[in-house]
Amino acid sequence: MTIKVMIVDDSSVVRQVMQDVLARHHDIEVIATAPDPIFAMAKMKNRWPDVLVLDIEMPRMDGITFLKQIMAERPTPVVICSTLTEKGADITMDALAAGAVGIITKPTIGLKDFLQDASNDLVSAIRAAGQAKVGRLRSLPSSSQAHERMHAPKLTADAVLDAPGSTTHLPTTEKIVALGTSTGGTQALEVVLTALPRNSPGIVIVQHMPEKFTKSFADRLDSLCEIEVREAQNNDRIVSGRALIAPGGKHMVVKRSGAQYYVDVVDGPLVSRHRPSVDVLFRSVAKAAGKNAVGIIMTGMGDDGARGLKELHNTGALTYAQDEASCVVFGMPKEAIDLGGVNDVVSLEKIAGVIERHAR
Repeated sequence: MTIKVMIVDDSSVVRQVMQDVLARHHDIEVIATAPDPIFAMAKMKNRWPDVLVLDIEMPRMDGITFLKQIMAERPTPVVICSTLTEKGADITMDALAAGAVGIITKPTIGLKDFLQDASNDLVSAIRAAGQAKVGRLRSLPSSSQAHERMHAPKLTADAVLDAPGSTTHLPTTEKIVALGTSTGGTQALEVVLTALPRNSPGIVIVQHMPEKFTKSFADRLDSLCEIEVREAQNNDRIVSGRALIAPGGKHMVVKRSGAQYYVDVVDGPLVSRHRPSVDVLFRSVAKAAGKNAVGIIMTGMGDDGARGLKELHNTGALTYAQDEASCVVFGMPKEAIDLGGVNDVVSLEKIAGVIERHAR
């Protein structure tokens, strides 16, 4: 099936380079481009796209206003094309909350060369958006690694840390929960974390997201939740009432000291073509916590996290996958289920209850 794409960006360079990049892929067709949402709406009356690639700062109407209008009138998968700045990150969080399903970053200089290098990220984001069930997003509350990813082999978590051994983990009073997600995960995590009480167990999270965006994402969730949510830093402790989100562009590894758990934020190659990688997080939790942990894999495209969840399952930890009906994209949970690493399949609305149950 061909994915019909419309590009809405006030930069003629961006529109032309994206068109040239996408023309190389037989499963993607650019049916129109527009310099702003007003022009886009006129063209969409004649032919509606499967996916919109949308800039945020544009003349006559900003991208977020346009996005909200589209989601209210005819929900359509939207990939945001945003500048890699702190200001851009904050605005992009508003777009993700409004229903966008992905982010493509662009710099303020060297735009043409960057977009050529970032072609693999662009294509992956559009393909993921083409599978997304955006009608599901309407019911929810309101990568800078591109060149490396294009040429990188698909490495496993072995590239960052050794596989878990047969060590028996002594029970501790500290329980931890590990969550992994990708496409659709920003909205899904908001649903889960805003439902948790202050005494919830410590949580570690990998959400596939470019660097600079994860801090804004964590800050936004922190403002909405009873629990503390923050972007992880080296030696941050995993404690009750706190959720740590892996920084974009870094892996997050859980370690144990006595009866306590903490995180390391580390460099390393892409694993399962991602950094941060869910596989790396889950493997580290298997090594450090084993049966003292709970692993949950949520909405997302691809298979990152499936092997790591199986390793966590093999240590005696309880493992869960989000069900297909509540996923925006069922790729990651399906791969984990097929691999045999899932104890139970639950809806998005029940994940917070699963976490609370294990806190008791």
